[in-house]
Amino acid sequence: MSENKSLLKTSLEKINLSHPVIHKNECKGCKRCIIGCKKNAIELCSELNNLGYNYAIYKGEDCNGCGDCYYTCPEPLAIEVYVSKRK
Repeated sequence: MSENKSLLKTSLEKINLSHPVIHKNECKGCKRCIIGCKKNAIELCSELNNLGYNYAIYKGEDCNGCGDCYYTCPEPLAIEVYVSKRK
């Protein structure tokens, strides 16, 4: 039984909950966040936002919460980064 708990704990520790939230109608599609992301976790969407720009989207994995996308973005409200708690 303790072996199962150990495996579960190890699996949960590998889950990274850090992620960017990109507000599509604030994004102008400049690609600075895509270039700034060392993990290649952001891409440009083929759809257009309300302003007529292709906007950045999070691919759904590989974010480490570094914030490089946030700091490179020229739009002040376009990106938020949520970072998982670290022990």
